[in-house]
Amino acid sequence: MSIVPEDADLQMQWNRWLKRKNAAARDHLIVHYSPLVKFVAGRVGAGLPSSVDAGDLIGSGVFGLIDAIERFEPDRGVKFETFAVPRIRGAIYDGLRQLDWVPRSVRSRAREVERAFSELEHKLGRSPSDEELASHLNITDAELTKWLASIASTTVGPLDRAIAAGAEPAASDDASSNSPTAVVEEKELAKMMRDEIRRLPDREKLVLSLYCDEGLTLAEIGGVIGVTESRVSQIHTKSVLHLRSRLHAAGVA
Repeated sequence: MSIVPEDADLQMQWNRWLKRKNAAARDHLIVHYSPLVKFVAGRVGAGLPSSVDAGDLIGSGVFGLIDAIERFEPDRGVKFETFAVPRIRGAIYDGLRQLDWVPRSVRSRAREVERAFSELEHKLGRSPSDEELASHLNITDAELTKWLASIASTTVGPLDRAIAAGAEPAASDDASSNSPTAVVEEKELAKMMRDEIRRLPDREKLVLSLYCDEGLTLAEIGGVIGVTESRVSQIHTKSVLHLRSRLHAAGVA
């Protein structure tokens, strides 16, 4: 068995669960790994509106943790935390979608910004500046800033998973997710995302790198690059919308 426990009691609980499916052992494991749920929920919740209850995110994440415990196979040589994180995150995303907390007007603006990115990149042959983006949308620079602030909450979703796909195993709901075709598609999508991220303007690329690869919060990124957390949130939002527009153009999303 390839589990590397932190203590003998944890090893015992895993053995009781894996060998006998002991419900009490499963409950012990849920409690032990609950801080992992809080950590992932905190990452997902960074930048979301205050109306989104952190307790709801954690509650949804617990379902992902339970699913991970029930599906975990230590003989595959994957650390449990590595196996569990994408499932916890996926469960949180599912919970957010069920809440349908993003106003229709915000969704509409997000689509407008995506289209503007696509049209301007096709016309200019490069990434547009904020000023060019605002002009194309017939709004002021200040209004664009407000748009990006309101759209920030909509950046949570499949694209975030795609951005991180090169670093984490994807959650799988059935055996087909592990088929050779699915594995190839996952790798191709991850490669596409990494290639597209490298083509972003330097500041957008840096923010995504610090967020996805280094695991920093938006506030921590602000400290690194010398801007406010709200500005980092806007840069992150713009970069994700930028990538979404390219995925749509490629027929992926």
